[in-house]
Amino acid sequence: MKKHSYRVDADGLHLHVVTYGDRQKTPIVLVHGYPDNHRVWHPVAEILSARYFVIAYDVRGAGLSAAPSTQADYRMQRLAEDLVAVVDALIPGRRFHLAAHDWGSIQSWESVTGEALRPRIASFTSISGPCLDHVGYWLRERALSRSARQQAQLVQQALSSWYIGFFHLPLLAPACWKAGLDQLWPRYLARREGVGEHEPQPTQAADGYNGVQLYRANFRDKLLHPQPRYASCPVQLIVPLRDNYVGSQLFSDLQRWVPQLYRRDIDAGHWVLLSHPQLVAEAIDTWVSGLEKGQLPMALQRRRVQGERQHQPLAGQLALITGAGSGIGQAIASKFADNGADIVCVDIDANSAERSAEWCRLLGARAWARQTDVGSAKAMTQLARWVDEELGGADIVVNNAGLGLAGGILETRLEDWERLLKVNLWGVIHGSRLFAAQMVAAHRRGHIINVASAAAFAPHRQLTAYATSKAAVHMLSECLRAELAPYKIGVTAVCPGFVATGIAQATVYAGLGEAEQAQMRTRAERLYRRRNFSPDEVASAVLQALLSNRPLALVGAEAWATRLLSRFVPQLSRRIARLDLLG
Repeated sequence: MKKHSYRVDADGLHLHVVTYGDRQKTPIVLVHGYPDNHRVWHPVAEILSARYFVIAYDVRGAGLSAAPSTQADYRMQRLAEDLVAVVDALIPGRRFHLAAHDWGSIQSWESVTGEALRPRIASFTSISGPCLDHVGYWLRERALSRSARQQAQLVQQALSSWYIGFFHLPLLAPACWKAGLDQLWPRYLARREGVGEHEPQPTQAADGYNGVQLYRANFRDKLLHPQPRYASCPVQLIVPLRDNYVGSQLFSDLQRWVPQLYRRDIDAGHWVLLSHPQLVAEAIDTWVSGLEKGQLPMALQRRRVQGERQHQPLAGQLALITGAGSGIGQAIASKFADNGADIVCVDIDANSAERSAEWCRLLGARAWARQTDVGSAKAMTQLARWVDEELGGADIVVNNAGLGLAGGILETRLEDWERLLKVNLWGVIHGSRLFAAQMVAAHRRGHIINVASAAAFAPHRQLTAYATSKAAVHMLSECLRAELAPYKIGVTAVCPGFVATGIAQATVYAGLGEAEQAQMRTRAERLYRRRNFSPDEVASAVLQALLSNRPLALVGAEAWATRLLSRFVPQLSRRIARLDLLG
């Protein structure tokens, strides 16, 4: 890796600049935040330098760059002029991609929405740093709003931003850095932010001391007198969901100012550059390479913030539903699409999957159809790989595909057991295992929904195999919920009662001939119709369970009844299990 250092003059003040890689390649400029210097970008820059010419510099007052003598010299206009000086010196006349973190992102918005570099900034990746003018409008609108939700957002951000008020106190903040805060800073990052412990930077005390002026020189004027600032270049917004300082609510209105806005959420803290450098580098690489080719991959196209759908509860999320060609799966796909999600409809029947996907598209969602046998480990592995590589991974997985089987253990053949468990249990195992692994690897919060049945709690002499498979799904879900909780991945078991889905006509009755099976199916179908409980009602309950992260969703009176009986009156439940209800 080629690495060089330069000294760039910015209207009489020298800036320290470091470059990585071959200058003939596409340039990416990295801007650091407070109280950092360019070294905070070093792990990411090293990765990116294999494919790009990477430029990082110490902003004025940080690292080896000179510190201005007056507070006014830290104002936004001067910071924007510094960026011009750096790119004119290192890549004169060339277009470049810009990426910035924390205060570096705050000051970079000035350049992205200004005129001086508008023709040359090919894209902007913003991490944990909003435009102060945008924040000014955001604060004003919420302060005047009567919405309880918007008022709560205002209070939440005020609590997160306590340090800004502290920085404005005379002498106190700079004095802390002089008193030895620089020696404690690495320990703070390790304990509070999950960053591996490292030695203090030689310039850390000066970086913290001088950088306070960035806040004092700009916040008051920008927030009290915001100006409309629009970005003409594409913007990738990376949002660390565990950011203790910059709440994700600050970006809820960003599309108003950025027509080409793409958002990527990461389950990480504020200093994501240090805690997850590989993840950040991959995000920037995918973004820049797609723009340079003139075609963003579908995984990024999916993340474009769009119109009114951005305010829906599942906006920006990708939901994969198995058994989506009919019944409960089809209803869940439609419900999720209507609430902002993009949908992957998976079914053993390709035509049914495509019909469901087309219906989701009519509801305004992006949707894909995939023919897959959920009981096949190979097929499910291929499906998971396709979803990850082409669509960027699923946020919600609904393992819904299932079969019906009636009969006691003496009538049920071995091949019937194998067929049932392959779909009802192994399909859930494959879907949970493969997609949970992807969520964890990508530091992506998600949710897995496993559709079981009221039969999970209701033993019955004529549902031995079916009830066993659904009870296993319920217990699997409980175990998964405990295992995945540290990764912020929710797991819900859904247990519906008698739902008119068409399953009655597909149920196999073990030990009976064709004529007897047809008779039993007709009788069961009549029972389901009389119950008149629709898949749409189940889908609504599933959506509510997802949004509230419930461990268990009991849907229908019979589901509640069997659950209560099994817990509080198990003797009665066992007596009912002996009755011949199918005779």
